[in-house]
Amino acid sequence: MKSLYLLRHAKSSWADSSLADHDRPLSRRGRRAAPLMGAYLRDGGHRPELVLCSTSARTRETLEAVIAELVDVEPEIDWAHDIYLGAPNRLLKLVRALPDRVDSVLMVGHNPGTAILANALCADGEEAELRLMRTKFPTAGLAIIDLEVDRWEKVHIDCGRLRAFVRPRDLE
Repeated sequence: MKSLYLLRHAKSSWADSSLADHDRPLSRRGRRAAPLMGAYLRDGGHRPELVLCSTSARTRETLEAVIAELVDVEPEIDWAHDIYLGAPNRLLKLVRALPDRVDSVLMVGHNPGTAILANALCADGEEAELRLMRTKFPTAGLAIIDLEVDRWEKVHIDCGRLRAFVRPRDLE
């Protein structure tokens, strides 16, 4: 079994209108939310072995805050420009290309791709959490998905079970 952690970047700032979208940093709210998600992963014993992260400023800052909370884990990080505003089929292609030597992967990305991929992969899970995830995948939202495959290339629609869906507001 493989585990995929899908994390949407934390809330970004729109304060500087001269910045390109790719370069927007986290807002104050985002800087508060990202460490909460890292602490949730740490306290739950979730230890991603590999991270795929968009190259945008807001995803990089989100990841930095998450990893700072993990303290005893140093996952390999792969910066993937294709995640930046990536379509769900492109994200799925990245997942299918993951090395089989790793069993747990954190992908830090953007909506709508992250939400659509999470919804497409989850055929099962606690009904209340599935409904919550399908209603809105907010900034810094995290879906933890157990995939019923032994190799990443076998990941397909509806092969996963939603283990947890967590929003920053659930942790405050």
